[in-house]
This record gives sequence, structure tokens and C-alpha cells, in this order.
Amino acid sequence: MVELVITMTIIVIIVAFAASFISGPVLGFTHQLRRAELVDSAESSLRRMGRDIRRALPNSIRTRSSGSITALEILSVVEGVRYRTSPPPGNVNARLTFSAADAAFNSIGVFSAITKPFSSTTHYLSVYNVGVAGANAYELGNVITPAGTQIDINAAAEAGEDNVQLSPSFQFAYPSPRQRIYLVDTPVTFLCDTATGELTRYAGYSIAANQADRDTDVELLAAGGVAALMSDNLTACAFVFTPGVAQRAGLVSLSLNVAQAGETIFLLQQVHVHSAP
Repeated sequence: MVELVITMTIIVIIVAFAASFISGPVLGFTHQLRRAELVDSAESSLRRMGRDIRRALPNSIRTRSSGSITALEILSVVEGVRYRTSPPPGNVNARLTFSAADAAFNSIGVFSAITKPFSSTTHYLSVYNVGVAGANAYELGNVITPAGTQIDINAAAEAGEDNVQLSPSFQFAYPSPRQRIYLVDTPVTFLCDTATGELTRYAGYSIAANQADRDTDVELLAAGGVAALMSDNLTACAFVFTPGVAQRAGLVSLSLNVAQAGETIFLLQQVHVHSAP
């Protein structure tokens, strides 16, 4: 009996001694796994935001912070081409005119990201959005076709060109110095709410001139937005847009703080964007 007790005591001592060496690596692995999950969640969100931001209509990026909410909004571009400023031989109506409302014109180069014949009343065409009053696409006038405008795009008779038709016709207020025209499909908002710890992407809602009317989940859902949760466990967010100038492109700085079980991860991503409309 005495020998059995001694043997059991020795075994307990050995197990306890071994456990002190094993518990450290196991605990470290658990912490490392949690950090990896936090980083992966936040990093994938930042990559998705970067992809969408690079597709933004020039000068359509806007940010807003209010209480626990930080919002970044863009107008997402399907594709951009150049419009005709002079008519091809035998087709004087193939150019886009700015002196009056125009119902049909040709593009130089084709829209390759859409299936033709293309017809939509939920897309928009934009020319020379500079993001100021009177030339702001969010106002749905002057530099962008109004909501509900029917846009039809088909191959033109001229090789390497598409024919664009608008119903009703529309007068773009300002020509683009580089003859650029963009096909826009939807506004997109990334909404970070530190009260809930969630980063959510909203798309497919109606455009509003004032971002304050589209910076809560209630407003975005009421406007027809479709929500997609991107990340959770967020404790802080910052979205900063520095507009471009002649010497450099615009810059969007995105930062996320993610925390769980005492672990905190900070991630930063910067995205260069072209501002020349």
C-alpha cells in the first residue's frame, strides 16, 4: 500500500511537471489562432473595400462620422469608355453634344464588362463628375443621368464602337477634358458601427444628395439597400479620404481595430484612387 501511494505521488508530480511545459505552448497556440482569425477577418474586409474603392466613380468618395458610426460611400462604376466628340463619316448623330439634350451617341471603344444588347433603368451614365455643387453625381443632375433613365447600349455600325441611347434624352452640363463617360450601377456604403462592433456593406439603394441621409442601417435598408456583414468584433474604425491634386492621385486610408478575449489587432490599408473625371 505504501509503495502504491509513493508511486501515485511520483506520477502526479511528473504529470504536473510535464503539464507546466505543455500548457504554455498550447495556450500560445490558442492565442495565435485567435489573432490569426481576427487578422483574417479584418484583412479580408479591407481587401474588399479596396477593390470597391478602386472602382469608384472619380470624385464620388465621401466619408462621414457621427457618434459610434463611421461611413464611407462611393458610386460603383461598371466600366468607363470615351465618347465621340466628332461624328464619323455619314453619321452626324453619333457624337455626344453638350449644347442640348442628346438621346443617342457613340462610344469610342466598346463596353466589354456588360452583355449586349444592354438595357437598364437602374444604371446611370456620368460625364465629368467633380464632386462640387452643380457637378456632383449624388445630386442626380448635370453630370449624371437621372434615376429611372432607360439606357440602351448596342454594337454600333462603326467598328470598335458602341451606340448608346437614352430615354428620355439628357443634357450633360460639362464635357470631360478626356472625353470619359462612366457606366454606374449602384451606390455602395461601408458602415462601421462600434456600438455593435460590425462592419457592413450596403449596395443597391437609392442615391441621396446628402450623405447624412444614408449613414445608418435604418436609412440604408429603407432606401432599398442590401446588407452584407463583412467583419465583427470591431472597437474602432477610421476612413479618411485625401482628394487628389495635379501632382498626385487621391488617397483613401482605412484602419480597423479588432478585439476579442483581450487580444487587439490594428490594421491599416491605403488605396490610391484616380480623381480625373
